[in-house]
Amino acid sequence: MTALEEAVEYATVCTLDDLPTGLGRAFVIGSHRVAIFRTRTGKVFAVADKCPHKGGPLSDGMLAGEQVVCPMHAFRFDAAGNCDQPSVCAVRTYPVEVEDRLVRVGVPV
Repeated sequence: MTALEEAVEYATVCTLDDLPTGLGRAFVIGSHRVAIFRTRTGKVFAVADKCPHKGGPLSDGMLAGEQVVCPMHAFRFDAAGNCDQPSVCAVRTYPVEVEDRLVRVGVPV
Protein backbone atom coordinates (compact mmCIF):
# COMPACT_ATOMS: atom_id res chain seq x y z
CA MET A 1 0.00 0.00 0.00
CA THR A 2 1.33 3.42 -0.84
CA ALA A 3 0.76 6.64 0.99
CA LEU A 4 -0.93 7.92 -2.17
CA GLU A 5 -3.98 5.84 -1.21
CA GLU A 6 -4.28 7.71 2.11
CA ALA A 7 -4.44 11.28 3.32
CA VAL A 8 -0.87 12.49 3.80
CA GLU A 9 0.87 15.39 5.45
CA TYR A 10 4.16 16.62 4.02
CA ALA A 11 7.25 17.32 6.11
CA THR A 12 10.43 18.99 4.91
CA VAL A 13 13.27 16.60 5.76
CA CYS A 14 16.40 17.95 4.06
CA THR A 15 17.82 19.80 1.08
CA LEU A 16 18.56 18.08 -2.19
CA ASP A 17 22.27 18.58 -1.52
CA ASP A 18 21.93 16.49 1.67
CA LEU A 19 21.10 13.40 -0.41
CA PRO A 20 24.20 11.71 -1.83
CA THR A 21 23.70 10.46 -5.37
CA GLY A 22 23.34 6.67 -5.46
CA LEU A 23 23.00 6.20 -1.71
CA GLY A 24 20.21 6.42 0.86
CA ARG A 25 19.62 8.43 3.99
CA ALA A 26 17.31 7.55 6.86
CA PHE A 27 14.86 10.01 8.37
CA VAL A 28 12.23 9.69 11.07
CA ILE A 29 9.00 11.51 10.27
CA GLY A 30 6.49 11.10 13.05
CA SER A 31 6.24 7.36 13.61
CA HIS A 32 7.67 6.51 10.18
CA ARG A 33 11.30 5.60 9.51
CA VAL A 34 11.86 6.51 5.87
CA ALA A 35 14.77 5.87 3.48
CA ILE A 36 15.21 8.58 0.84
CA PHE A 37 17.26 8.09 -2.31
CA ARG A 38 18.54 10.31 -5.12
CA THR A 39 19.32 8.50 -8.37
CA ARG A 40 22.08 9.42 -10.78
CA THR A 41 19.40 10.85 -13.09
CA GLY A 42 18.19 13.13 -10.29
CA LYS A 43 15.01 11.28 -9.32
CA VAL A 44 14.23 11.37 -5.59
CA PHE A 45 12.06 8.69 -3.99
CA ALA A 46 11.24 7.40 -0.53
CA VAL A 47 10.48 3.94 0.85
CA ALA A 48 10.09 2.46 4.32
CA ASP A 49 13.52 1.97 5.87
CA LYS A 50 12.88 -1.69 6.63
CA CYS A 51 13.17 -4.55 4.18
CA PRO A 52 10.00 -6.68 4.37
CA HIS A 53 12.11 -9.83 3.88
CA LYS A 54 14.75 -9.69 6.63
CA GLY A 55 14.12 -6.30 8.25
CA GLY A 56 17.37 -4.77 7.05
CA PRO A 57 17.76 -0.98 6.87
CA LEU A 58 17.21 -0.09 3.22
CA SER A 59 18.81 3.32 3.80
CA ASP A 60 22.14 1.47 4.13
CA GLY A 61 21.65 0.02 0.64
CA MET A 62 23.01 1.36 -2.61
CA LEU A 63 21.13 2.15 -5.79
CA ALA A 64 21.42 0.08 -8.93
CA GLY A 65 19.75 2.36 -11.45
CA GLU A 66 16.43 3.15 -9.78
CA GLN A 67 16.42 0.09 -7.52
CA VAL A 68 17.46 -0.03 -3.86
CA VAL A 69 19.68 -3.01 -3.14
CA CYS A 70 19.02 -4.35 0.38
CA PRO A 71 22.34 -4.53 2.24
CA MET A 72 21.39 -7.78 3.98
CA HIS A 73 20.59 -10.05 1.04
CA ALA A 74 20.79 -8.03 -2.20
CA PHE A 75 17.08 -8.14 -3.01
CA ARG A 76 16.14 -5.09 -5.07
CA PHE A 77 13.19 -2.76 -4.59
CA ASP A 78 12.20 -0.20 -7.22
CA ALA A 79 10.85 3.29 -6.63
CA ALA A 80 7.29 1.88 -6.72
CA GLY A 81 8.20 -0.50 -3.87
CA ASN A 82 8.17 -3.69 -5.93
CA CYS A 83 10.74 -6.40 -5.21
CA ASP A 84 12.71 -8.22 -7.90
CA GLN A 85 11.98 -11.50 -6.07
CA PRO A 86 8.42 -12.78 -6.67
CA SER A 87 8.13 -14.34 -3.21
CA VAL A 88 8.83 -11.08 -1.33
CA CYS A 89 6.19 -8.47 -0.61
CA ALA A 90 6.60 -4.88 -1.70
CA VAL A 91 8.05 -2.19 0.55
CA ARG A 92 5.90 0.80 1.47
CA THR A 93 6.53 3.95 -0.56
CA TYR A 94 6.03 7.59 0.34
CA PRO A 95 5.30 10.50 -2.01
CA VAL A 96 8.13 13.01 -2.43
CA GLU A 97 8.13 16.63 -3.54
CA VAL A 98 11.24 18.64 -4.37
CA GLU A 99 10.75 22.37 -4.57
CA ASP A 100 13.41 25.08 -4.29
CA ARG A 101 15.89 22.24 -3.53
CA LEU A 102 13.91 21.27 -0.41
CA VAL A 103 12.87 17.61 -0.12
CA ARG A 104 9.43 17.00 1.37
CA VAL A 105 8.00 13.57 2.15
CA GLY A 106 4.33 12.75 2.66
CA VAL A 107 3.41 10.46 5.56
CA PRO A 108 -0.08 9.22 6.50
CA VAL A 109 -2.06 11.53 8.75
